[in-house]
Amino acid sequence: MATLALLGAHGMAAAQPAKDALYVRSLAATCANCHGTDGHGAPGSTVPLLAGQSRDALLASLKAFKAGGRPATVMQQLAKGYTDAQLEQLAGYFAAQAAQGGSR
Repeated sequence: MATLALLGAHGMAAAQPAKDALYVRSLAATCANCHGTDGHGAPGSTVPLLAGQSRDALLASLKAFKAGGRPATVMQQLAKGYTDAQLEQLAGYFAAQAAQGGSR
């Protein structure tokens, strides 16, 4: 019985990272309208690519938008809707995405 309980606990622990990854991906999906799927952008778009950027640079930009220190058309309002922890998760997610097709 103890072995079964241990296996069940291990299965729940393994499921948590997958659940966290889905949560972060769902956060990132909110950025897709402007920045493209997974931050890869759309051909011909002038909106910055997010995929493959430095995590620290992305986080600094997001925090500056949230604080109102970086001007933008909509990013200041959007960034205010996220917690600092969510901004960190988003920066990490987009930094981990492989850049595709080089830079624009």
